[in-house]
Amino acid sequence: MEKFNFKKKFGQNFLTDTNLLKAIVGDADVKGNENVLEIGAGAGTLTRELAKSTSGKVLSVEIDKTLQPILNENLKGLSNVEVVFDDILKVKPAELCAKFDNKPFKVVANLPYYISTPIIFYLIENDLPIESITIMLQKELADRIVAKVGTKDYGGISVILGLYGEIKKTRDVPRTLFTPRPNVDSSIITILINHNRRNDIKDISKVVKSCFAMRRKTLANNIMQAFKISREQANEILESIKIEPNARAETLDKDKFVLLTQKIRENKLI
Repeated sequence: MEKFNFKKKFGQNFLTDTNLLKAIVGDADVKGNENVLEIGAGAGTLTRELAKSTSGKVLSVEIDKTLQPILNENLKGLSNVEVVFDDILKVKPAELCAKFDNKPFKVVANLPYYISTPIIFYLIENDLPIESITIMLQKELADRIVAKVGTKDYGGISVILGLYGEIKKTRDVPRTLFTPRPNVDSSIITILINHNRRNDIKDISKVVKSCFAMRRKTLANNIMQAFKISREQANEILESIKIEPNARAETLDKDKFVLLTQKIRENKLI
């Protein structure tokens, strides 16, 4: 890897610590003949551990084509690995599913910090047959995702991802385990996807995003601006489900956001 030119634009920080790589595979609980989607092969170190843990297919989507010689060498002899050089956000969901013969798969990834959130939403909003998502993120983002209601880190992403499944942080990862060393520490989270989840999550997400649009403003003010309604109507909607109009979004749990969405829908605002 000494000769490889790391590309800042792709947020490349590679993992080489064998114990950590095995721990990530353990956190993802990859076993048997399960299929795995890896986003960002890097040097192939995690890819290799994943391929050794399952007899199913490991599909790795890597944006940087200059890594091909390194991956060819590091993944030599692994018959269950396929590397696709593409931007995951540009891969059509149907094409991705076809790679796994439309069978379920798990997601494991060491995500570039600059594009973590768009990738997460690509995965959860496209109705892919995903069983679980195990991802390494910047610690600050991971803390926001697992934050509890009423805390300073609690926000829209905490609520929305919580609607898709059970989230847990499995471990923190110091920056010293990466090459090149990033300026921040990382964390690993796992989302166990709930396949019996609500079918109106996209509506709820819209409401959640509008309520957190300006954190310092009250719920009433945010709703007024987002849905172009009067203060009187905003207050009426909130009071009908026992929410104080001067409350702020971080005080509402996901069940309250569900009720709020239902009420906004009743008023034909979405």
